[in-house]
Amino acid sequence: MATLDVKNSQATTAFKGNDRLTFGIVLGVLTFWLFAQSIVSVVPAIQGDTAIAIESLNLAISLTALFSGCFIVVAGGLADKIGRVRMTNIGFVLSIIGCLLIIFAQDATMFTAGRITQGLSGACIMPSTLALMKTYYEGKERQRALSFWSIGSWGGSGICLLAGGAIATTLGWKWIFIFSIICAVVGMLLIRGTPESKAESTGNTPFDYAGLFFFVVGLVSLNLVITKGGAMGWTSGWTLGLGALFLAAAVIFFTLMLRKKQFGFIDFALFKNRPYSAATFSNFMLNAVAGTMIVASLYVQSGRGFNAFQSGMLTIGYLIAVLAMIRVGERLLQKVGAKKPMMWGTSMTGVGVALMSLTFLGNTPYLIAVFVGYILFGLGLGFYATPSTDTAISNAPADKIGVASGIYKMASSLGGAFGVAISASVYAALAPSGAAYAATVGLLVNVAFCLASLIAIIVMVPNNAGKPGSR
Repeated sequence: MATLDVKNSQATTAFKGNDRLTFGIVLGVLTFWLFAQSIVSVVPAIQGDTAIAIESLNLAISLTALFSGCFIVVAGGLADKIGRVRMTNIGFVLSIIGCLLIIFAQDATMFTAGRITQGLSGACIMPSTLALMKTYYEGKERQRALSFWSIGSWGGSGICLLAGGAIATTLGWKWIFIFSIICAVVGMLLIRGTPESKAESTGNTPFDYAGLFFFVVGLVSLNLVITKGGAMGWTSGWTLGLGALFLAAAVIFFTLMLRKKQFGFIDFALFKNRPYSAATFSNFMLNAVAGTMIVASLYVQSGRGFNAFQSGMLTIGYLIAVLAMIRVGERLLQKVGAKKPMMWGTSMTGVGVALMSLTFLGNTPYLIAVFVGYILFGLGLGFYATPSTDTAISNAPADKIGVASGIYKMASSLGGAFGVAISASVYAALAPSGAAYAATVGLLVNVAFCLASLIAIIVMVPNNAGKPGSR
């Protein structure tokens, strides 16, 4: 075994990341967004084709982000042990299986199984590909590769939302998942031949099944309280019971984690590194701002009479801006470090969302405000993406890249899942008082998320983070 480890280490050291590997990794990230985001715009078509109830569809859609967030740290830890290339390939295979389940689904059970499988696929791909970039790229090459990874991750949501609508309109919604399968197969071919990358063995640590169980129970309970509390009644037995279950699971989970010397599930020792903690927390809060899209879309359709296509067209400025600015964020990182671009990006995102909350404006002024707001939203995320990701993985210990990357991406998935749930719940709860009022409050909640992200960056990210020679 020692000889094999030496050979593996020598092969890893000799190999340098190239454009082929970068493109294969980006395709892996895009497959996630093809099935995660595109489906939002084709729910009516799926319901008409499969006769699945809308409540079941909405639940199934939310489960992808939730399961991705719950298991992404587990997958990152496994990637460190069994190999990051192997775990990436496992993610591609799960993506293909999940897409096939959805393509052939005729009932809620099979459709839900496909969505859960796709969530597990994202959990495998995200931390493993980040760990490969940490391993096989250095300096400016790593920052360049991370920019393309961010284009797939941050820009992928906008790309796939528009692409999904176009595919569904011209070919049918099932073709979204056929294209996702094609991306997965091509991605596997492109990363083929990449030397395996593992963490150095530090002994056999038993897997933390108890920690994972209470983590999942707690998050699912909290998600149900947020999304179903209004319908069930905030003081009903079901809601109170789920709230109590969340609190109990959280207490047991943290008790188990803090008692362990070597954490099998989440290594809280990683959070002793302030830049890593700041990047992860600010990433969670800025991904929570994804709730902006659902509130703005609901409002312009219900309150301003737009159809779904017109609502989607308002986001074009966001898509163009985020794709254009990610490489700019990379160059700013190289010139001024990570802190300033992260602060600028978070601030611009907050200003953009604030513009969308001006629902008292007339039709034309408001549409201009929303359009400009989406542009600022995209500019901000583009400025933030690469510096934040670089700060997180550059401050992770070499033997814990997978699990550290997993926690960082868990923050993305769970931030998005809970941000959307909170924003949609606020809008739904206040809608009887008027769509404009509900939208304003729902969007201001997202401004608060931006503010929390900004404060974390100001307080915890050092001024020299990401600058040449700082690592």
